[in-house]
Amino acid sequence: MLPLEDVRIVAVEQYGAGPFGSMHLADLGADVIKIEDPRTGGDVGRYVVPFQDGEDSLFFETFNRNKRSLSLDLSTTAALGVLRDLVRVSDAVYSNLRGDIPEKLGLTYALLEDVNPRIVCCSLSGFGMNGPRKAEPAYDYIVQGLAGWMSITGEPGGPPTKSGLSLVDYCGGIVAALALVTGIHAARRDGRGMDCDLALFDVALSMLSYPATWHMNGGYEPVRTPHSAHPSLVPFQNFETRDGWIVVACAKEKFWQRLVAVIGRPELAEDPRFDNFAARSRHRHVLIPILTEIFRDRPTDHWLSRLAGAGIPTGPINTVEQALAEPQTAARSVLVETAHPLWGRVKAPASPVRVGNPRVEHRRGPQRNEDAEAILCDLLGYDEAQRQELREAGAFGRD
Repeated sequence: MLPLEDVRIVAVEQYGAGPFGSMHLADLGADVIKIEDPRTGGDVGRYVVPFQDGEDSLFFETFNRNKRSLSLDLSTTAALGVLRDLVRVSDAVYSNLRGDIPEKLGLTYALLEDVNPRIVCCSLSGFGMNGPRKAEPAYDYIVQGLAGWMSITGEPGGPPTKSGLSLVDYCGGIVAALALVTGIHAARRDGRGMDCDLALFDVALSMLSYPATWHMNGGYEPVRTPHSAHPSLVPFQNFETRDGWIVVACAKEKFWQRLVAVIGRPELAEDPRFDNFAARSRHRHVLIPILTEIFRDRPTDHWLSRLAGAGIPTGPINTVEQALAEPQTAARSVLVETAHPLWGRVKAPASPVRVGNPRVEHRRGPQRNEDAEAILCDLLGYDEAQRQELREAGAFGRD
């Protein structure tokens, strides 16, 4: 069995952060029942371009493999009844809605404990379920700006810059998944469920990490650094070579000692301006130009071979294409394939969460409402008369 095969999650989710988190759980075997709003054509991720056709998109496929889909119009009393029946046979309700919405839809523990006292209600929103911003919508870009990330990203003197990836969304999804499985563990132990109130803003603030600690306790002012340099460790940054870029990371004194030997400048290690971390940090304006000139003199492959051979942490600045073609990518099996009726064989990044033997077969993202019959009939035991009554009441939408 896969680790989470005995876990069922009702996911009222869309777009990126929420589906990213639940996908990791689905990859680990959880039965993730994705609730999609028929009034809007389901998850908005189905319509993200490019590579989009009808209700299918490669964006949606990236975040929704191994899940099941059921269309429910949660604005109707009939659909809320179906949702409560699902809660009765599930371990968790997982949502990524505005912070004020879960309570309005009845997705909190206080409103569901009468149905299932062990249910875990996990909400991932932009700003959480309390505070002055709880009713505000939020996206990764907005939170990166609000949490200070953009102010310290990019080259000095340039405009505020976001990360090249939606890291707040992705990290928020992983944090929510961790909270959810923790909540399920506690509920099974104690016999009582709970709310898990997660916010993308909280995640982004927590990831300010040591620069925030330095600021609050030592008055440190984070600034942008040239060539993505570490704020205090020198040298620890990108360097341009004759034909590309590499990262050189002297995070320990022994790496600095090895580096000066590799570049043929052993006297630098004896220079009092460069003989320890603090000195190199104070005199980086002198040292970095010296190293920059040296690295520009030879091609990338030369430096990677010499540096790696000396045990100095280094690596190339790859394009996405080069990263996907790295031998390590194949060795670690970090790409998966699914069969799709429109896109053919869809390749996507695998979940990095490895627990026991990894899942071998993966199912594509579900078509909207694809699993209605299995969920309503096999799981909930609704007969045709009940399903027809729900249809007439608008539980599944009007399409």
